[in-house]
Amino acid sequence: MPTPAALRLGHAGLLPFVAGALLTWLVRPDAHPYVTAALSAYAAVIVSFLGGIHWGFAMRQSGPAASLPLWGVLPSLVAWVAVLMPAYAGLVVHGAMLVVCYLVDRRVYPAQGAAAWLTLRFRLTAVASLSCFIGAAGS
Repeated sequence: MPTPAALRLGHAGLLPFVAGALLTWLVRPDAHPYVTAALSAYAAVIVSFLGGIHWGFAMRQSGPAASLPLWGVLPSLVAWVAVLMPAYAGLVVHGAMLVVCYLVDRRVYPAQGAAAWLTLRFRLTAVASLSCFIGAAGS
């Protein structure tokens, strides 16, 4: 079960997503590329973090399935490509990848004894991915 500190930190981690999505619609045109780049970069960091959790699961085992470290790398590679794309496309890739990460985690977390985190993961994913899609629409 997530601790109160984990809940607070998880929700605080949504602030850059929500602020970035809102700012894509509010800033002057000359600041717009910086806002979308910042949102894309933050999304890439979070997508990479979500993959890294699978490395942690693998490290706890003496003979982990190859799928754990493989999946641990894949989100980072996708996020890297998305950062290089124009914001209107890259933010869609980030939003989709956040959803894909959640869907993979729904299968993996229970097997790793982390099923109690899935409710928080769903909520964080919903807000983060929606923020990416709103940011893409504002690009």
